[in-house]
Amino acid sequence: MISLLTRHPLVTIVIAQLFGTSLWFSVNGVGLALHEAVGLSESDLGLLTIAVQAGFITGTLTIATTGLADRVRASTLFAASAVVGAMINAAFILAVESVSIGVLLRFLTGLCLAGIYPLGMKLVVSWTPTHAGAALGWLVGMLTLGTASPHLLRGVTLSLPWQWPLLLASCLALCAAAMIFRLGVGPHLPATAKGGRPWAGLLAFQQRGFRSAALGYFGHCWELYAFWTLTPFLVARELARLGAAPGSIAWLSFAVIAVGMPGCVLAGRASRRYGSARVAFIALTCSGALCLLYPLIGGAPPLLLLALLLVWGFSVIADSAQFSALASATAPSARLGSALAMMNAIGFALTIPAIALVTSLWATQGLSVLWWLLPGPVLGLTAMRGVWIPAGRT
Repeated sequence: MISLLTRHPLVTIVIAQLFGTSLWFSVNGVGLALHEAVGLSESDLGLLTIAVQAGFITGTLTIATTGLADRVRASTLFAASAVVGAMINAAFILAVESVSIGVLLRFLTGLCLAGIYPLGMKLVVSWTPTHAGAALGWLVGMLTLGTASPHLLRGVTLSLPWQWPLLLASCLALCAAAMIFRLGVGPHLPATAKGGRPWAGLLAFQQRGFRSAALGYFGHCWELYAFWTLTPFLVARELARLGAAPGSIAWLSFAVIAVGMPGCVLAGRASRRYGSARVAFIALTCSGALCLLYPLIGGAPPLLLLALLLVWGFSVIADSAQFSALASATAPSARLGSALAMMNAIGFALTIPAIALVTSLWATQGLSVLWWLLPGPVLGLTAMRGVWIPAGRT
């Protein structure tokens, strides 16, 4: 089994990333069911989503400032985080009627995800140091599928109680832990790094290339998670205009988010020819244009708007891996884990006000809330303008 894993390390890592990150939006996947069962509102769902983001930020800051991201074997930290996250995610079922306890549990889930996503990036680099843009494209593609998977799990369990998708997500996270623990760390990065100062990850911002990639990533983050949070509402709006059954919301929400997976993979392939910076710039331009245009054409036929949501889902995540590849190429190699964790922490901190804005204003502003996402792409495009890394370097 171990030899099979080491022969195909990238496949192992990206599948484990898919399974582990199914914890991220596990509650969002059953949000409509929880509305009917316990009266969960849009703002409550936004609060639970923000709690996950806050936990992830706290976790990434912790592993970055303490050096855990570089002192502890990445595979060990990934596996431990996935196991604990699986248990906390399942415990949400017992506390669903208390929003305050639910927020705490979702915060702790986000804390565990901090040991999965950034460490997954480090594991990819440790096994496949060349063409990191393409390899990380697969990784972020699986993160996207992991984010979408709760909607899929709900779609295939519509006839079952809402607890089933949460339990299935926890089971997937346990599988991810076993896979990564057996795989271990690749030979192209040191398994551990001793010593170092707190906040060492911030030193990477002294590098102009890293700074530009990070600012682009920050703008991307402002848009991405707010869009993913709004996806079920946007889909439900168009299905209501079509007079379609509400049961289709979960399937179409899954499709809109999951289509980002091929977006990431194709962007990764393109990066080998055109460079990560150019590919990221084009993807962010596309999603930013949709932020601007979608509310203006809100009266268009529902099928057209659903098609545009698929285009948006394809492009909104396609740049993520390329920003990470650019950051990996310019960060100090001995502190790569800390630098990526710090970048993730700041980027995800920006998702909190974005999610809070769109979920609190959706009921009153409708599609116009999408304009609140536009500053993200504008920031990212401004930071990345004129900054190119030749093809083949990332």
